[in-house]
Amino acid sequence: MEDTRFESSPPDSREAVSAPGVETGRPALTLILPAFNEAAILEKNLRRICGYMDDLGPEYGWEILVVNDGSLDDTGAIAEDFVRTRANARVAHHHRNQGLGRALRTGFENARGDYLVVLDIDLSYGPEHIPLLMDKIEETQADIVASSPYMKGGTISHVPWHRRVLTIWSNRFLSLVAKGSMSSLTPMVRAYDRRFLQQLDLRSTGMDINLEIIYKAMMLNARIEEIPSHLNWELQRAEGDARQSKMKILRHTVAVLISGFLFRPVLFFVFPGLLFLLMSFYANYWGVVRILEAYHRLPPGPWSMDRFDASVASAFALAPHTYIVGGMTLMLAIQLLGLGVLALQSTSYFEQIFHLGSTVLRNQRE
Repeated sequence: MEDTRFESSPPDSREAVSAPGVETGRPALTLILPAFNEAAILEKNLRRICGYMDDLGPEYGWEILVVNDGSLDDTGAIAEDFVRTRANARVAHHHRNQGLGRALRTGFENARGDYLVVLDIDLSYGPEHIPLLMDKIEETQADIVASSPYMKGGTISHVPWHRRVLTIWSNRFLSLVAKGSMSSLTPMVRAYDRRFLQQLDLRSTGMDINLEIIYKAMMLNARIEEIPSHLNWELQRAEGDARQSKMKILRHTVAVLISGFLFRPVLFFVFPGLLFLLMSFYANYWGVVRILEAYHRLPPGPWSMDRFDASVASAFALAPHTYIVGGMTLMLAIQLLGLGVLALQSTSYFEQIFHLGSTVLRNQRE
């Protein structure tokens, strides 16, 4: 059974933390920072984020929520020490590691802001993305604003070539199958309208939560916007072996393929079905040609089934593979196209049920 317990750091002698921005009417913003075994960089990057936000002045009322996802190093202790120095910082602890998805869900459930911005604690997307995300979500009244290094104006720096190739082509594949025009579906750095996010019954525990959010948001016809961003691994390169990507390539590839199937399962049946159908037409065309040629080679005489059967037998003896391939590909095409129709019907039913469930969940929470 999933361990969903967490602990929030006590206020101790600090001033009690109120919902940021409420008292002044400014936008209420919660910065959610999931962390797992980040002791080497946690304090430095927290201070960098807070320094950046302090320099923005009174424009935003904000808080930081660190989610320590069962770290085995000193991440939890460092986070506790840090939040004691700031009234607008909190930390939640998982008793064991439960994955990025569960960490984000804990952050979403315990955030106080009207808007939520998720950052990666390694700052591969720097804190300068925060006001860009906030400006976009307020300007467009979007439900989600995603950072995208793959759209026009976005850049990628110091990322290892294999990671760069994998992420670029993963997002191209997902953009192709998704019902929308997003250029980037996997990055975690996003801004959310909390009221909209509460409509989503999220279940993922791993990195696929980022795709789950987009998938379910698209089913609800949510407004999703993107901003060009800078994915920069300069800090990770400078720290050498002390910092390694936690993404498992094989697991990530499988997750991307599964997510692509969930976005539009009909494509995974229709395209192969049409391909097999074309192969069948090609093979059967030449099969008919060979039968006609064999028929014309027979001695002259009136048409009869016996003469036709003889021409078929002669053509089959000459090129049996033509008829075997033609028959097998035709059967596969019919089966795959039939499954595509069933997948389309199932998707339609699922979307209707999901809309109904989201409406019930929203009404309960309101």
